[in-house]
Amino acid sequence: MAFYDGNKPGGIPGLLPPSAIGSYNWWESGALWGQSFGHLPFSSANSYRYYTGDDQYNQMIADGIQFQVGPANNFEPINQTRTEGNDDQAFWAFAAMTAAETKFPPPKSGQPSWLALAQAVFNRQAARWDMDHCNGGLRWQFSSFNNGYMDKNTISNGCFFQLAARLARYTKNETYSQWADKAYDWLAQSPLISHQFEVFDSISFTDQACDGPVGPIQWTYNIGTLIAGAAYTNGEQKWKNRLNGLLGNTQKVFFPENYGGKTMVEYACEPLKNCNKDQRSFKAYLARWLAVSAQLAPFSQGTIIPWIQTSAQNAAKACSNTDKGLACGRVWYENKDDGERDVGNQMTAMSVVQSNLILGAKTLADIGSGDSKSDPSAGGGGSSSVPDRIYTRKITTGDKAGAWLLTAVALLGSLAGMVALLVEGDDVRAFRGSWA
Repeated sequence: MAFYDGNKPGGIPGLLPPSAIGSYNWWESGALWGQSFGHLPFSSANSYRYYTGDDQYNQMIADGIQFQVGPANNFEPINQTRTEGNDDQAFWAFAAMTAAETKFPPPKSGQPSWLALAQAVFNRQAARWDMDHCNGGLRWQFSSFNNGYMDKNTISNGCFFQLAARLARYTKNETYSQWADKAYDWLAQSPLISHQFEVFDSISFTDQACDGPVGPIQWTYNIGTLIAGAAYTNGEQKWKNRLNGLLGNTQKVFFPENYGGKTMVEYACEPLKNCNKDQRSFKAYLARWLAVSAQLAPFSQGTIIPWIQTSAQNAAKACSNTDKGLACGRVWYENKDDGERDVGNQMTAMSVVQSNLILGAKTLADIGSGDSKSDPSAGGGGSSSVPDRIYTRKITTGDKAGAWLLTAVALLGSLAGMVALLVEGDDVRAFRGSWA
């Protein structure tokens, strides 16, 4: 919370302020608030409350999330139009979903429920499913003037898959389960997931063909979305097999033997000391997703628990007491504080340490035990021109075969969009988790 000033005069509720390394992207603020609720994906502040019972930050968390919901209550605030993609929107949806699952106090009267906010994002993204290119999947960006509109990436589709799986578990609505199947099946047949469960970053497309190069780098947060999504499903053998396959590749790439075999490493950038401000927080999400997977899929505990135990012990060695309180470095395999400082480092250390409390944590709520009001038709309007529809219906054979077709085409009719074509943002979004 030392990095946050949205609750102070001049601050913007919900957003992290600029730092010495530059402005944080909107999605990372959503990731921070998720961490405050519980151990779940994109959950810093939510994770803290869930594990510890400390409720002193409750109102600040609630105010921060609700301030960013946008005019249509679907996490499409107008001032984020130039940079917001499907993945960014999903991070905020995860914060809201975690609030529902951990029975965070309901919002104030007149504000949308936590569950309804997650359902709104699901409906908006289901409407963007693009059968015109690559036989399905979500584009990275949903506005055509944003860099990445001609890409389909794992994080956007993995987040959509996980959100559908979580909504299916919470609401018991079969439509969400069918969409989870649809999203994972598309990823599995795409070049983004190999038969060995390697999970790559992105692919570009032109016209009908997915003929662009596949981003070859593997990142913790990409495979993490799929690990947790598989754990949230109904436990069928196919999902157990997928979860085991994903964990096997996680061991190989992110807990490599040459770094001890049980300490998490962001292998694509940490050894080279070139992680950008987004990538510095990625381990936080894998840590949380591993923890929730251990809770929801007990057969995975023998694999996961030693990872988060050893990683937490080594993360603690990277932390030091300072005049501003405890501060943590970036890498955990050096067994010392490397002196690097930013919010991502603190989120990763906090996540992996508190993830060790998972086996004593409360069972996640669902529609029977929870108190968040459902709104299956939430999500209308927003800053993109996707038609307003209700998608919580049974998927037909025609849907699965591809007869159902709905493509989100963002209009270039606003001055903001025209300006965005001319102005290159300082976050250069293509490099978040990119291979470029």
